[in-house]
Amino acid sequence: MKTTALIILSVFCSLFLVFCTYTLKIKDGHTAFDRKQYAVATPLLSREFDRAKTRTEKGRLAFELAESYRQQGLDEQSLEWYKTAYDNNYGPEALKGYAYALKKLERYAAARDAFKDLGIEIGSPYEYRREITACNVAEGWLKEATDNGWKVESAAFNSPQNDFSPVFYRDGRLVFSSDRAMSNSEESYKWTGNKFMDLFIVEPDGASPQIFDSGLNTAGNEGTAAFSADGREMFFARAVGAYKGDDAYCKIYVAEKTGDRWGDPRPLPFQKEKINYLHPALSPDGNTLYFSCNDPEGWGGYDLYAVQRNTKMENGWDFPKLLSRNLNTPGNEVFPVVDSDTLYFASDGLPGMGGLDIFRSYRSARNAWAPPINLKSPVNSGADDFAFIVDYNARTEPRPSKPGDLIRAGFFTSNRPDGRGGDDIYRFEQRVPPPRPPKVDTVPAKPLVYKMVLEGYVLEKIFSVSNDPNSKVLGRKPLAGASVQVDVNGKKETFLVKDDGFFRMELEENTDYAFTASLKEYLTNKARFSTRGIARDPATPEQTFEIEIVLDKIYHNREIVLENIYYDYDKWDIRPDAEPTLNRLAEVLKQNPGIRIQLGSHTDCRGNDRYNEDLSQKRAQSAVNYLISKGIDANKLSAVGYGETQPAVSCICTRCTESEHQANRRTTFKVVE
Repeated sequence: MKTTALIILSVFCSLFLVFCTYTLKIKDGHTAFDRKQYAVATPLLSREFDRAKTRTEKGRLAFELAESYRQQGLDEQSLEWYKTAYDNNYGPEALKGYAYALKKLERYAAARDAFKDLGIEIGSPYEYRREITACNVAEGWLKEATDNGWKVESAAFNSPQNDFSPVFYRDGRLVFSSDRAMSNSEESYKWTGNKFMDLFIVEPDGASPQIFDSGLNTAGNEGTAAFSADGREMFFARAVGAYKGDDAYCKIYVAEKTGDRWGDPRPLPFQKEKINYLHPALSPDGNTLYFSCNDPEGWGGYDLYAVQRNTKMENGWDFPKLLSRNLNTPGNEVFPVVDSDTLYFASDGLPGMGGLDIFRSYRSARNAWAPPINLKSPVNSGADDFAFIVDYNARTEPRPSKPGDLIRAGFFTSNRPDGRGGDDIYRFEQRVPPPRPPKVDTVPAKPLVYKMVLEGYVLEKIFSVSNDPNSKVLGRKPLAGASVQVDVNGKKETFLVKDDGFFRMELEENTDYAFTASLKEYLTNKARFSTRGIARDPATPEQTFEIEIVLDKIYHNREIVLENIYYDYDKWDIRPDAEPTLNRLAEVLKQNPGIRIQLGSHTDCRGNDRYNEDLSQKRAQSAVNYLISKGIDANKLSAVGYGETQPAVSCICTRCTESEHQANRRTTFKVVE
């Protein structure tokens, strides 16, 4: 899949991670880019770049070209345009894209240098220290790949389009997702320029896939299937909108087979609106469904969840539970695959080689998850690697022991540059490698002492314009002098961080931790960590985890824009997609009971002054009322409607672009006490 630097940078993480797009006809590159019509944007932006007269304009167009190519998985092209954008003074964002593109293309030495330069440019070497370390580790994995027993080759049924996420059907054939030319849709998906995605079926060694079921595939996107052991129940993801004209979000559907026909698919009942649910995977006994989801209540980005069937529940399912913190990260965890007691999944939040990497974990005797293991090269690469499945029919040796014996075989997906195009499905074999010379340990062995360690950092944001909280965030840097209070089982401990913003502590098993960081003239912030569900691993006697707590500086009487607060035309009620932002603001207010804020609403210039003042006042009051409903003291809140009197972007009303109108239609807050 095509990773969005999310996430996001965002996430994103891929074609199937974000289906939100528009189908309007577009005449200029920026509008196409803004509407996520990346296949439409690239030729338009390229022509506009050739006509651009200033370096500033060239830098902006080059950056949007780079992002458009990245979203289509064209990393070589994106690398070239990130460099062009940076050479035209676009700034650290272009250098950041350039560094990550180098890493995805496995040019690790150059990527390491670019990350070092980037840390210096934004004023925080801290921000990219893990990427620099990952480049060093990935170089070592590449050197080991020639004799580690793994072999990969492209499957015969790949197309020049995207083919991904294979799963075995009960008759031994493979069901996979693809946007190849055979797909049902008549129109192209303007994100990629290809058809919309459908489900296909093929023999593992075949070259001629067929539509899996024309009744299940629609003109929209379907993908990532999972089947029950008897093949009579099927789960898959489909992109749908909650109402006509709404953005499309992914939900997991289930269909049952009666005779030779699949029944009408229905969405699983536990799913929330305005959240993406992806990549279903069913346990061998059919009682547990694993999936990936970007619920804001998770650890960050996309996380892995599990939900149990429950006949006592009216809808037949229990409530989903977030998998443990050693699997989920602030990044993206996606494409879970269950193989007996082993879980394969992809992550860009754990240390890896570039984009998504494939990891393996297993359940311990205490039903906890062991630390995930990176499958390394050649299964993983600098590109996105995911959707790993094992083919047990391929192994003939009951107990592989001598060099060359087959351990396991199967398939996975990758968008590495040597494929036929886009995402491709690869077949792998893992054989017993030749013996290596034994290591001679000159240091006497010490008794293993298992422990878990948490390394914490208190940080503040770096803005592109110093002391302007509405400018772009370039990164974070350590914040000296903050105190961190740790609450565990009712007991409290306090750390005072120094110039490096760092604190360190040992963790207990099966324990929840709550952290509160504070510093004068900064908003107090909280974080949480849990060791529940984390298994001991004899190969990793000391597990180290990391937590970051970001404190926002208090800017008294300075309006700060609340992102993602939108209203329907001529309405002032709070839409569901605005609730997560207001929920986070409510949490900030609960953590900082001594402050008082003013909610402000602004309109664009369209409409008369009196109408806009009245509408904006109602919208600001709606935001206040929502916060009160979340338990915030009304005396700590006030609402002001500014109408069109304070535009963020000055333009002649009849000539304002839609993005300029959108910038002026904003909801803000400011600390007034």
